[in-house]
Amino acid sequence: MKTVTSPREAHEHTAAAKRGGALVGLVPTMGALHAGHASLIRLARRRTGYVAASIFVNPKQFGPGEDLSRYPRDVQGDARRLEELGCDLLFLPSEGDLYSPEDRTRVYVDGLSEVLCGASRSGHFGGVTLVVAKLFNVFQPDEAYFGQKDAQQAVIIQRMAADLDFPVRIVLGETVREADGLAMSSRNAYLTADARASAPAMYRALRAAKRSIEDGQRDPKALEAAIERTMQGAGFDIDYVSIVNAASLAPVALVEGAILIACAGTIGATRLVDNVALAVSGESVREILCEFPEWSRYGREH
Repeated sequence: MKTVTSPREAHEHTAAAKRGGALVGLVPTMGALHAGHASLIRLARRRTGYVAASIFVNPKQFGPGEDLSRYPRDVQGDARRLEELGCDLLFLPSEGDLYSPEDRTRVYVDGLSEVLCGASRSGHFGGVTLVVAKLFNVFQPDEAYFGQKDAQQAVIIQRMAADLDFPVRIVLGETVREADGLAMSSRNAYLTADARASAPAMYRALRAAKRSIEDGQRDPKALEAAIERTMQGAGFDIDYVSIVNAASLAPVALVEGAILIACAGTIGATRLVDNVALAVSGESVREILCEFPEWSRYGREH
């Protein structure tokens, strides 16, 4: 595995791989890798001939008072794990490698970035789309891989890629969970023992909502209220519980079609997010990924 720090070096390596006929897969991360990240590397390994990963704790997606300074970091351990997984290239830039004090350009996806997590994390998704746009330009990947766990982020990135005609297909990986259902996240390292024991209630509430839908419940407000009760009973300070259209992220009046049941809350001092995406048609209810290759003229080609 090659490790590089400059955008030019990263571009040169992936350009050479593409000239050699390989499809390039990109897995952007902020490090502190866990089994969820590993599943995306494996997915990229199966689908492409050259796998690149980036590790960059992006300051532009952290707001004032958030956890930028204490975000988990283990660069050496992460590099070993990536090499074991068969990654071909690790991009390990500093802030100065990606940003300049003279930068004036921003990338913002209107209508999707202000809702759900964006309502309480002003500017967060603008930071995400800026750095991902940079990475797409640097690597020019054929495919890029993101997790369903961060469904809103995945929808926003797909919309950005389609709107700006990035020649990349966005591929989602299923949420990877602990044995008790807690979605894997680098921030789980913050959880105290008591908070860790209570945290799986979020996913239990989502699963109960799915069962209610399977039993015929179609009222989003009733479902949201039930999720809130379970989360509050476990000690969560709720940020939001929302049932929205999976593509537009707009609230739904009736549970039908492609929907996203999304929630966020703080337990102890740790903010967690989770979701379940469903396709609901008549009595049929099945889990889906928030993946929309039809949005992009490039995404349909692979």
